Amino acid sequence: QVLLVESGGGLVQPGGSLRLACSAAGSIFSMNAMAWYRQAPGKQRELVATSTDSGIVRYAESVKGRFTISRDNAKNTVYLEMDSLKSAETAVYYCNAAGGLSMYWGQGTQVIVSS
Repeated sequence: QVLLVESGGGLVQPGGSLRLACSAAGSIFSMNAMAWYRQAPGKQRELVATSTDSGIVRYAESVKGRFTISRDNAKNTVYLEMDSLKSAETAVYYCNAAGGLSMYWGQGTQVIVSS
């Protein structure tokens, strides 16, 4: 079992920045990949960024160059640095951990991009 807890969401103006954090606890040694997803109101959940334990990092095209995913393995924490945020990126952001046949989700953290 893996427990994921996100933090760092909030209200930010368009063009602003936020850093989300996802703290993991439990059987995280079996997790191969950590990721961030988001779900805007009325839309499907979408993948934002992925980081594997082999060092592979991938981003959705819409966030490339603006978002950065990083991992602090000593702290069992994954971060998502978000710059130049847009109003359309208002969403609940979820942390995800995957390994083998298992997948875990955090409870989500709300990000509101608005002036």
